[in-house]
Amino acid sequence: MQVTDNPNEFNLVNSDWSGNHYVDSHELVGYKNNSTVRIWYNHQTCGYNAHWHTALEIILPVENNYDVIAGQTSYHLLPGELLVIPPGVMHTLIAPDSGTRFVFLFDISFLSNIKGFAGIQPLMANPLYITPESLPNTYPALHHILMQMKDEYFSENEFSELTITSLLLNFFVRLGNHYRFADHPFSDVQPLKQKAYIQKFSGLLTYIDQHYMEDLCLEDMASYIGFSKFHFSRLFKQYTNDTFSDYLNRRRIRAAEELLAAPPGVSITEIAMKCGFTSISTFNRLFKQLKNCTPGEFRMLNSVPI
Repeated sequence: MQVTDNPNEFNLVNSDWSGNHYVDSHELVGYKNNSTVRIWYNHQTCGYNAHWHTALEIILPVENNYDVIAGQTSYHLLPGELLVIPPGVMHTLIAPDSGTRFVFLFDISFLSNIKGFAGIQPLMANPLYITPESLPNTYPALHHILMQMKDEYFSENEFSELTITSLLLNFFVRLGNHYRFADHPFSDVQPLKQKAYIQKFSGLLTYIDQHYMEDLCLEDMASYIGFSKFHFSRLFKQYTNDTFSDYLNRRRIRAAEELLAAPPGVSITEIAMKCGFTSISTFNRLFKQLKNCTPGEFRMLNSVPI
C-alpha cells in the first residue's frame, strides 16, 4: 500500500527524535510547545530496547517492514499495516536496514472525561494489529484518518492540534463500532439480545467510570443491570476481555495517574483513597504491576510543577 505519494517530502521535517529521554525503561515523550500530539516520520535503522510510556502509540510503516514486540506478542508490520500500542505497554522496536514509517504519539488522558469513552476502554487492554485483511470495511477509514492527521501536523496550521484531536476521536469511534458490532462480543447470544446486552454493558462501563472511587462490588454491578453474578462475570469478560475486578482496578489506576501528574500537594495515600483503594499496599502493588514503576516514581517523572 502506498502511504504517501511522496514519502521524501517529510525527510527534513521532524525526522529526528530529539526531546525524548529515558529513565530506566520509561520513555518521556517530548511533546512540542505543550502539545498533546507528536507525529514522527522515522527513517532510523536502529531499534529501541524494551520501554513504555504514558502515550498511546500508533506505528504505520511506509517503506519496508517493521518489527515490534509488545507485551508478550511479536508483530511483523508490512507497509500500510497499523499497530496501536496502549499507554503503559512495554514494547521493543526492531528496525530493518532501510525503510520509513510514521510513529504517532498521543496523550489521551483527557479522553476518560468524555462520556461514552468508557466503552472504548476494553480495546485499550492490549495492542491492536490492524491490516486491510483483518478489518476490510474499517481499515480504509482508519488509514485515511491517520493520513489526515499527519497532513495537519506537518502543515502547522493554527488549529492543527484541535483538528487532530477531532480526528483521533473519530478514529476511536470507528474502532469501537467495528469491535462492538462487526466483531461481536456476544456471538453466542441470540441476535435479538445482542444489541440489548451491548447497551447494558456500555451503560455499566459509563457508571463505573463515574463511580469507580466508591465501594463497587461484582454482586451489586450484576444486580444493577439485572444478571446473576455468575452470568454477569461471564458476559463482562466477553465484553471487556477483563474480569470485573481487573477492569475496576485499571480504571482506578488511570485516575491515580492523573492525580499523580497534577501539581503536588496530595499525598500518595490520599490519592489511593480518592481512587477507591482501601489499602495502600494493594494500591502500590497494582500500580507497580500495571505501570512498571511505583506511584512515587511516576509522580517524580510526570508531575507538573506549580
